[in-house]
Amino acid sequence: MPTRTAGILLYRRRARGLELLLVHPGGPFWAQKDAGAWSIPKGIYEPDEEALAAAKREFHEETGGTVTGTPLPLGEFTQPSGKILTAWAVEGDFDVATLVSNTCMVEWPPSSGKQLEIPEVDRGEWFTPTEAEGKIHKGQRPMLAAW
Repeated sequence: MPTRTAGILLYRRRARGLELLLVHPGGPFWAQKDAGAWSIPKGIYEPDEEALAAAKREFHEETGGTVTGTPLPLGEFTQPSGKILTAWAVEGDFDVATLVSNTCMVEWPPSSGKQLEIPEVDRGEWFTPTEAEGKIHKGQRPMLAAW
């Protein structure tokens, strides 16, 4: 059975038009990567957990923010890793200057046996849909197209 993930694409309306919130993964591997590295806040959930509840939990864990708007289902998207992402769009706002992410342990440098604690997300930013398409991970581009 494939690993399942759930996430929220937060959007807002501004004078320049629609903006989408994306987050950048933390840690040394992603530090110098930009195009194709960004994502919606998302994470793995267990079979007994409701996907939308997991998406809201993951949003909070990765940003410190809370999702309160009406969720619009975007669908399920198979990622290059084989994971299945279930996503919703929700209108809302979030001040990226207040972003606080949970942390996780990674082996760094690779194959060193050394463990390093890193934030899952090191920053968030609002992008226009066109900008987001160049920033978001390739496996999540079909999600933007579905919206």
